[in-house]
Amino acid sequence: MKYNLAVIEGDGIGPEIVRAAIRVLEQVAPGKFNYQQVIAGGRSIDQHGVPLTDEALATCKNSDSVLLGAVGGPKWDTLPGHLRPERALLGIRKELGLFANIRPARLYPVLKDACPLRKETADKGFDMVIVRELTGGIYYGERGRKQDSDGNTIAFDTETYNQTEIDRIAKVAFELAGKRRRKVCSIDKANVLESSRLWRERVHVVAKDYPDIELIDMLVDNAAMQLVKNPAQFDVIVTSNMFGDILSDEASQLTGSIGLLPSASLSSGRCGMYEPIHGSAPDIAGKGIANPIATIVSVAMMLRYAFDMNDEADRIEQAIEKTLQKGCRTIDILDNDTQPLGTNAITDAIIAELA
Repeated sequence: MKYNLAVIEGDGIGPEIVRAAIRVLEQVAPGKFNYQQVIAGGRSIDQHGVPLTDEALATCKNSDSVLLGAVGGPKWDTLPGHLRPERALLGIRKELGLFANIRPARLYPVLKDACPLRKETADKGFDMVIVRELTGGIYYGERGRKQDSDGNTIAFDTETYNQTEIDRIAKVAFELAGKRRRKVCSIDKANVLESSRLWRERVHVVAKDYPDIELIDMLVDNAAMQLVKNPAQFDVIVTSNMFGDILSDEASQLTGSIGLLPSASLSSGRCGMYEPIHGSAPDIAGKGIANPIATIVSVAMMLRYAFDMNDEADRIEQAIEKTLQKGCRTIDILDNDTQPLGTNAITDAIIAELA
C-alpha cells in the first residue's frame, strides 16, 4: 500500500531540510509514499497573493499526512495579519482539526555539553513531551483595532477556551503519560486569567478518569523557571496554545539547539502534520548548513503515529543517536573537537547508519 504525503517545503531553509528528511524516509520505507508538492506560506503569497490557496488546502485534506518545513521570513513581515505566511499554518491546523501538538524534548546524552544549564543539572538529563493545544486560545480569538474616545489606537487579542477544547487536549496528555512515566503537569495562569481557571477545572475533571496518573498544576511563570532549574522533573506537560508555543521553544534550547526538536500536530483521526518547531531561518537559507535532525525526527513521529511503522521510526531515531555518538555535528551543536557537517553531509551519515 502506498500513502499520499502532502509536502510543504515552505520558505527559507524549509526546502533543504524537507528534502533531507525525504531522503531518510525513502531509505527506511522505499516506495511507500507518493509525494504531492504543496505551495504555502511566503512562496504562495509571491505566486498566488495569499498564504494558502483553496487548492493547496484541498491537497492537504485529501492526503494521509502532511510534512512541513517552515514558513515565513522578513520579506513578508510588513504584510497585514491575514496575509502573513504563518496564516497558512493556522488555516491548515484549523481545517484539518489538528488540535494536539506533540513536542518531545530530550537531551541526548552525547550532547550534554551543548546544554546551556549547569553541568550537575545537564548530567541528570531530561526527557519530556509538551502537549500544546493548537486550535484555540489567543491565536484564534477575536482580534482587531479600534479608537478610544481620546483618539488613541487600541489593539486587542482575545484568549478564549471552551470545555470541549480543554477536555480533549487533556485526554491526549493523560493517554500519553500512561505510556511514559505517568506524570502530567498542567500549566496555566489561573491566578489571573479566567480562561486558565476553566482550564484548571476541566483538567481536574478529566484527571478523574486516570487515577493512576499523577497530576500537578503549575503557573506558567514558575514553569518557565522550573524548566531551567530542574527539567528532569517533567514527564508530560499540557498547556494552552500560546504558553505551549513559548515553553517548547525554551525547552528546545535546553537540548542544545532548536534544530533538534520535532513536532506532530494531530487530530482525532490518523492524519496529522509533522514539522520541526523551528522557523525558516532566512539568514542561513541556501547555505547548506541547516540542521535537518528535527525534520528527520518529525518523519519518524509520522511513521509511528500515522502509519504504525514503529520499527522504521525506531531505526531512524537510533541512526540519529549513533550518528551523534560518532561526533557528527552541524554548526548549531558544534563542539571544539569537530568540524561542522552541512545539511547533506549529516543526512548522508544518518543514511549510512540506516544502511
